Amino acid sequence: MNKLCLTTLAAMLAAGPALAQSPVKIGMVTTLSGPGGYLGEDMRDAFLLVVEQEGGRLGGIPVQVMIEDDGLKPGTAKQIVDKYVKTEKARILTGIIFSNVAVAAVPDVVDAGAFYLSPNAGPSNFAGKDCHENYFATAWQNDNPAEASGQQATVLGFKKMAILAPNYQAGKDVLAGFKRYYKGEIVAELYTKLDQTDFSAEMAQIRAAKPDAVFQFHPGGLGITFIKQYAQSGLRQSIPMVVSAPSLDLRIADAVGDAAMGARLTAHWNNDFDNASSKAFVAAFQEKYKRAPTYYAAHGYDTALLIASALKATGGKVDDDKAFRAALRKADFASVRGNFKFGRNQHPVQDWYALSVVKGEGDKLGFKTGGKILPNHGDVYAAECKMTW
Repeated sequence: MNKLCLTTLAAMLAAGPALAQSPVKIGMVTTLSGPGGYLGEDMRDAFLLVVEQEGGRLGGIPVQVMIEDDGLKPGTAKQIVDKYVKTEKARILTGIIFSNVAVAAVPDVVDAGAFYLSPNAGPSNFAGKDCHENYFATAWQNDNPAEASGQQATVLGFKKMAILAPNYQAGKDVLAGFKRYYKGEIVAELYTKLDQTDFSAEMAQIRAAKPDAVFQFHPGGLGITFIKQYAQSGLRQSIPMVVSAPSLDLRIADAVGDAAMGARLTAHWNNDFDNASSKAFVAAFQEKYKRAPTYYAAHGYDTALLIASALKATGGKVDDDKAFRAALRKADFASVRGNFKFGRNQHPVQDWYALSVVKGEGDKLGFKTGGKILPNHGDVYAAECKMTW
């Protein structure tokens, strides 16, 4: 298992040894290796950027961030979570990128009485029937990105769609979300594998189905492979691609180049957002890491800001569950996304936008934000959540 442990991010209050406050431990288990490793890397780097900006603190409270790679293996994540909660006595955990990992590991966190803040994975059951007062989703509920794409495909007038996603929790949630908002006909619904490298069979099925457009969900390295092969097959010229944020981020765009041109994209944040928090984040991230931030970085940054707001409000007393939970629910921080609040199931209510793929300086691809597709949008599963505030 490829591990990265950072345990030196603790800072003591300047009042001296007698009044020094023990650092609050934050356990981060995330995917840092394999084709999806950059997703966890961007999330981690942005989270640590906030800690660095505060001099080893969040909300004025000294913190100790412990980080390990789950390798996209649910069993590995469960082992790391067990160590963080039982041995390290961490009360705040975060970091999981993939939903199959989250489904396996998150229940162990909340069952132990700790808090889990999800900076990416948003399985539908955690938003609905299995919601928990100590579980917060800070990025989205899995269906949300695809709901925006389904709405966009409808607005664009596509009457027939072929849709594809990997056969795991997030993939199923995503296609369910797309179908919830798309008003046309699904002529092909295909499920791929999380480790797939050859999509030639799917390309043949798409060609045979003759859709007006294709919606696909393949995050990270999967997305790079799919988009490249889609262009190589010749389908890009005749059948437009509709995608949501996880399937086309700046790293994917850099890797596939012109193969991404013409894609219809929806997202909840972009690096051209005109608000003070987003501008400061983008500038600081680029200066620190010499690359542009992705959506996953935005999630990591906001997650750190949320934790900071709750630590500040409670004076770092994470053992007071009721007070810390109430502080998190307020979402009293300046999100890089602008409009952000929690619904009653502790999942985001936020705006979704149409983005276009554009070429910038040196023909480098980027995204330009257009109009809102779904304003002030929550998730359908909140109605199934019996939690009260």
